[in-house]
Amino acid sequence: MGTAPTAGTAGPARAHGAAAADGGAARPRAGVLDLRSGAGRGELRFPAGDVLIVSGLPGSGKSTLIRRAVSVLDAQDGVVWCVDSQDTRERLERHAPGWLPYAIYRPFARLAHYAALRRALRSTASAVVHDCGQRGWVRRWVARDARRRGGAAHLLLLDVPPGTALAGQAARGRGVSPYAFRRHRRAMARLLASVSQPPVPDPLLTDRPGRLPAGVASVVLLDRGAVDALRRITFE
Repeated sequence: MGTAPTAGTAGPARAHGAAAADGGAARPRAGVLDLRSGAGRGELRFPAGDVLIVSGLPGSGKSTLIRRAVSVLDAQDGVVWCVDSQDTRERLERHAPGWLPYAIYRPFARLAHYAALRRALRSTASAVVHDCGQRGWVRRWVARDARRRGGAAHLLLLDVPPGTALAGQAARGRGVSPYAFRRHRRAMARLLASVSQPPVPDPLLTDRPGRLPAGVASVVLLDRGAVDALRRITFE
């Protein structure tokens, strides 16, 4: 199995179930690392061959983060798969007639995305997977296949306010329906509630870990500031 990630560069970590290590690096002890509220890092490191699931609301910046921070090669010069549903949608849009609504070929985009995900999981390479957070069965599938090939799945969870996510959708000129966004909000709220430790008055109790999603070895929580601070995601 893979181990939990390490977070490099300066700044004190505020982590649930985590302890700060020498040199400004934080190493999660119980699998939940909270890098919100000014505790962001410039780099996150994961074991080679593991799978990272990047989850958050539509418009929260998942695709932008993946494109900016993930190298095409790991520390051993092995290929890192990036399975992003946004890339799949854009490829289909380039070949579809301009008058054809995306809703018509959305099922084909999802099938193409899941096919790419299956190919990535059938390999032994490190992988980064775009996830909207709404479909828990996708995370369970990824976690199961990561274990099957001797690695682990990790969750990078973007805790971004709905208003910020809607602004992100507007900036890219593409959004989801109000009904779909409400479903995404409910799913993300449940996921965040399950992994976040609510504040407690006794500082001796603040290192209690949240509950990991089924099959996931570790969770890293990022807010908008931590997303902007994160420049590199590496596998080694």
